[in-house]
Amino acid sequence: MTEITFSQDQKARMVSKIKAYFEDEIQQEIGGFEAEFLIDFFATELGPHFYNRGLFDAQQVLTEKMDEVGYVMQELEKPEV
Repeated sequence: MTEITFSQDQKARMVSKIKAYFEDEIQQEIGGFEAEFLIDFFATELGPHFYNRGLFDAQQVLTEKMDEVGYVMQELEKPEV
């Protein structure tokens, strides 16, 4: 897995959400630098867990869809005389 990176716009939105969370939920102010540090920490330490879960979920959906394709293919078969 390559390093997780975000665009400036994505990071700015995440920083805003983290700051709002800290203010709303734990009544603490957090600066932009600290919020970016948390984003980097979460991306490095927890990102692989979310990434792997996403891969697992995608594989499950793909498997289900391939099963459906298999059934459709069977329905297209012509009877052999």
